Amino acid sequence: MKLELEIKQKSFKNEYAKCLVNLIFTSAWLEKKSKDFFIQYDLTPQQYNTLRILRGQHPVPSSINLIKERMLDKMSDASRIVQRLEVKKLLIKKIPSHNKRLMEVYINQAGLNILEEIDDKIIELEESLHRLNKNEIKTLNELLDKLRN
Repeated sequence: MKLELEIKQKSFKNEYAKCLVNLIFTSAWLEKKSKDFFIQYDLTPQQYNTLRILRGQHPVPSSINLIKERMLDKMSDASRIVQRLEVKKLLIKKIPSHNKRLMEVYINQAGLNILEEIDDKIIELEESLHRLNKNEIKTLNELLDKLRN
C-alpha cells in the first residue's frame, strides 16, 4: 500500500521528506513483524541478534563489548540482554581467572538448538520481502548501503 494511504497524508514537501518518512514507517513495520515472529521462541529480535553473534564466535568466547559492537540495534543494552539469555539458559557467562574484570560469554547447546530451529523457519519472516524480486532486493540492498556511506 502506498505510504500516503497508510499514514493518511496527501502529500510531502518533496521526495526526500517522503523517503525519510517511508524509511521510518517501513522500519517500524519490519520491527513489528520481527517481534511477532520471535515471540514464538520467547525471544526479542535483540536477543536473537545476540545469539547469532555468539554463534558466529563459537567456540571462542565473546565479551559484552564485542556483542555491543556487533549489535544491529546500537541502542540495545547488551549486558541486560546477556543476563536475560542466561536466565533462559541459552548461554553461559564465565569470569576467567586471569582477569576478574572480564566476562566471557559463550552460547551453549540450548542456544545453538534454538537458532537451528529458527534457521529452519526464518523464511516465514523473509517472505514479507518476497514482494520484491531478486534484482529488486539486490538493488535495495545496494541503495541502503549507499545511503549509510
